[in-house]
Amino acid sequence: MVFFTALTEAINSRSSLLVTGLDPNPEMLRSWATSRGLGGSSLLSQARSWCKSVIESTADHVCAYKPSLGFYQAMGSAGVELMVEVRELLPHDLPLIIDIKHGDLNSSSAIASYLFQTLHADAVTLNPIAGQDIAAPFLLYPGKGVVINCHSSNPAAKVLQHYPNEDEPFYLQVVRESQRWGTVDQILLEVGTRDPEILKRVRQAAPERFVMLRSLWGEEGNLQQLLESGLNHAGDGLLLPLPQSLLNESDINRQTADLKKRINKIREEHLNTQHEFLSQHPKEECRIWPHANNSSTDEQTNVEGTVKEQDLKELVIDLFDIKCLLFGEFRQASGAVFNYYVDLRQIISDPALFHRVLDCYAQVLRTLDFDRIAGIPYGSLPTATGLSLQLHKPLIYPRKEVKAHGTRRLVEGEFNDGETVAVVDDILITGGSVLDGIAKLESSGLKVNDVVVFLDHGGLKDTRAKQRLNARGLNLQAVLSLEMISEVLEDAERISASQAQELRGNRT
Repeated sequence: MVFFTALTEAINSRSSLLVTGLDPNPEMLRSWATSRGLGGSSLLSQARSWCKSVIESTADHVCAYKPSLGFYQAMGSAGVELMVEVRELLPHDLPLIIDIKHGDLNSSSAIASYLFQTLHADAVTLNPIAGQDIAAPFLLYPGKGVVINCHSSNPAAKVLQHYPNEDEPFYLQVVRESQRWGTVDQILLEVGTRDPEILKRVRQAAPERFVMLRSLWGEEGNLQQLLESGLNHAGDGLLLPLPQSLLNESDINRQTADLKKRINKIREEHLNTQHEFLSQHPKEECRIWPHANNSSTDEQTNVEGTVKEQDLKELVIDLFDIKCLLFGEFRQASGAVFNYYVDLRQIISDPALFHRVLDCYAQVLRTLDFDRIAGIPYGSLPTATGLSLQLHKPLIYPRKEVKAHGTRRLVEGEFNDGETVAVVDDILITGGSVLDGIAKLESSGLKVNDVVVFLDHGGLKDTRAKQRLNARGLNLQAVLSLEMISEVLEDAERISASQAQELRGNRT
């Protein structure tokens, strides 16, 4: 299971941001068991019955489970075996986050192997005090997640976490630094707080990261303020724990469903507020080379540059002829299944065609003001290299993975703080890889205003790429759209009317 994909799919399929903490606290277990006539059974038996009951009651309304390993270890070897049983009891589409707050460097490799290979966990919580080295052994496991504990609600922790002052507290330095350790789908943040202002500051420092809350149920009525402070522009990005007190109730299912409904109502209000704000403060929309529409001119014009319509049509046909566009059933990196696949990697084997593609990019980039070009690995690196040579602009690129050796740099190439970077990518689908790369560039002191892609999927169902980029104030421009490609290829009889409709059918 790829943790981040499973998590986001569970959020969508369950319409829930709730996480169930499976913590068999002995005091809580005794109370639960007594109320159900199980007071005479062993602690282990009570824990097993409780875990099974909670999972069955909450599985339809939560997006993940998060047991604290310490409670299971306290029961000895049988408790650890129970943890394995819990893994088997969970629905296979819901991720398992092991809460351990691990922080010892010497045992990190062994712990990572145990959690991910023996317990089959999908993610783990870590204590960040040892720095990046604590996360590296866990990030070596593809598809697994790491949750960095950034802030504790424990009152005694304030003297450390808010040092040296409230303007630049230590917990915010943890938030900023931990984002350098891995991508959005690798590194999540954990924040214990009942204070909406603290959560708001974390969200501002990490706008694209998922944040897992804990300890938020101290004050009734505080839920809306916390959600307003912690939700991202897409109305998610925030995981909330089920109240522990609720897990002892006889009607857990109903109460969990009611809580989910309350949260979703606030999410909807949050999204409406976001949409209203964007309508009043519009960001520049993605500008696409337009296609012919009974025009008498033989040229197309975007806002700042021109390109001959016939040249662009011929380019689309040539790209199709070298099998850059395929029809069938193809699974994307995001997990979505499309009825077509665009493979621009074929271009680099045809120098003449590659040069024509670069010219299209270059016409857009020449209108922009930037110091360096950044390619998003790996697909756009050849394109970014060609554009760097053609436009005489230095090339850099953000690393795709964090390495546990070498320099561990997030961005390769030479650059200076404050320089402006134009980001180049090949195809925009969800915008996730672009935003991951931009986060690394910005965390390294660079500024990003513009993103230029060759193909924009436009209004794909279930994606919010444009909104995500617009919400970050990014100016998105594209050379081609699926709509134009479908029209050109249908007119040229390269594809059938039904295939053209399949391409257009992926637009909202």
